[in-house]
Amino acid sequence: MDPKLEEFLKTVDKSKFNHEPFVKRVEKPWGYELIYTREELPYTGKVMHINAGKRQSLQIHDQKQETYLLLSGQGGVIVENNNGEMETVEFEVQKGYTTLVGQKHRLFAVTDCDILEFSTPETGTTYRLEDDFNRGNETEEMRKDPNRGWNG
Repeated sequence: MDPKLEEFLKTVDKSKFNHEPFVKRVEKPWGYELIYTREELPYTGKVMHINAGKRQSLQIHDQKQETYLLLSGQGGVIVENNNGEMETVEFEVQKGYTTLVGQKHRLFAVTDCDILEFSTPETGTTYRLEDDFNRGNETEEMRKDPNRGWNG
């Protein structure tokens, strides 16, 4: 065995190995999320089901960046470009799209659609600049609530 590998394996804490299935469903006024990564991981993975004609809030994250992949249906993102202007981008199936920390964005659905999101952990504040459902900003404290402050 490679000596570097052997040394590395001595540092691995196998008590943290966990292959039990996990999913957390979060109801949203625009559809729902299926979060499939555990909170202790340094990343977040989820499937967002957005109902036809619905859209998420126009938002900015102060700590989180996200990458999206359209799995099914028709939808996209209204996103701030590098000139500060908002553009509408309709997603192409199985192509990735990324929003960065501080970039305004709003996902939308033309038809029912499923969008895979992979991101940094759900930390910091999501500032909702506009919201069709009159929700306030989402803070780390609010994320502890099963419905994240939405009672629809």
